Amino acid sequence: MESTFLSEFLFITDIKTIAFIAILVAIFILVRKMEKKKIKFSTRMISAMGIGLVLGFIIQLVAGFPEKPSSVRWIEEVSKWYGLVGNGFMDLLKMLVVPLIFVSIIRVIINMKDGVNLGKLTSKSLLVLLGTTTLATIVGLVVGNLFNLGVGEVVATSNTDIREITSIVDTIRGLLPSNPVQAMAEGNIVAVVIFAAFIGTSMKRLNKKYSDVIKPAWDLVEASYKIITSVAMTVIKFMPYAVVALLANTIAARGVSAILGVVDFIIALYVSVAIMFIIHLIIIALNGLNPIKYVKNVMEPLILAFTSRSSLGTLPVTIETLTEKAGVDNGVASFVGSLGSNAGMNGCAAIYPALMAITVANMSGTPMDFSFYGMLLVIIVISSLGIAGLPGTATMAVSVVISGMGMGSYFPLLGGIIAIDPILDMGRTMLNVNGTMVTAVTVANSFGDIDKDKFNE
Repeated sequence: MESTFLSEFLFITDIKTIAFIAILVAIFILVRKMEKKKIKFSTRMISAMGIGLVLGFIIQLVAGFPEKPSSVRWIEEVSKWYGLVGNGFMDLLKMLVVPLIFVSIIRVIINMKDGVNLGKLTSKSLLVLLGTTTLATIVGLVVGNLFNLGVGEVVATSNTDIREITSIVDTIRGLLPSNPVQAMAEGNIVAVVIFAAFIGTSMKRLNKKYSDVIKPAWDLVEASYKIITSVAMTVIKFMPYAVVALLANTIAARGVSAILGVVDFIIALYVSVAIMFIIHLIIIALNGLNPIKYVKNVMEPLILAFTSRSSLGTLPVTIETLTEKAGVDNGVASFVGSLGSNAGMNGCAAIYPALMAITVANMSGTPMDFSFYGMLLVIIVISSLGIAGLPGTATMAVSVVISGMGMGSYFPLLGGIIAIDPILDMGRTMLNVNGTMVTAVTVANSFGDIDKDKFNE
């Protein structure tokens, strides 16, 4: 009789579980030795990514490449223990998001130069975000047609239901901070930014007349910012360890058979991501910066975004990297980083729904003419703002787009693709984060708030 203590409490019932936990510990010891030898952080991150990928495939190999890895007890156990490290690290990063954004936005505004207008900063940020979203959508439409996604195929259906659609009016209203404490608890970053903007604006205005009264609050903001960034740097040091566990977990839990079923869609998505990434680098070059140097500077948040699949969780690393390695003014980095993690996401809200719409249209025999593409482009760009701050961003974006195009009844046909969403989400999230960083660099450059010497160090 199986011991409940082992199966339900320890979650260890097989020798293979113990073996792969031991392997993970051994890998951590290796990563620690690399750290002690002062090997560069970016090198450790890339190494961790490669190790995690190999480890995930080894787990699949030992299991015999099962069709449903979740049904294999010891894989489920290994996934649970690996998740303690990987997801635990992401929980620590998410712990930092709200206090970091709240304090950063207030600090941005109170230290803002008199010539810089908050409205201009917001409008420029949204303009660049929506501009790159439009380009990403066009890339997705072109690649989707080149790959003939959905033509002559029937993707395995499942009990996948279309996500409940919320109107853009209700969505935008839901982002307003009617209850700031609740907004912080729910991770409604847009609401946190708005609330912080009101406080920062009031502090800056009152400082002109009541500087003696405001000074303690001003000092508290500065001190809080120093403390929270110090905590962030402490947490970030553990990133290579988390990357190994996160990537190994994704490969082990999803399995190779699930990937093979929709391999054409996976290739199309990653080709689209690669093309859009090159467009991002062209934008960097147009800002008078070296694209290769840019990639080297921002490698850490890109790898974390790829393995963690969380734009919001990556945010503290994104802001720190933009400020310390890309030379972006801290105020711009904090503001654009916060906005970009909730709006205009190039991967989840542009390329992915564009590819899904092409797939559904081909599978259902929906004619695709100029008006179809024009309407699809408009819906995707608008919905990239309307879905901001909601959980399940990518699936919600697809739901909004497919419904908006009048193809909602065909949504269950996409079940096979949605089943391997974590594999797709890695590339999408990396592109989301890169789009945000490119926007931050572009906006900072337009204000003359980028330190090119720091960028080139």
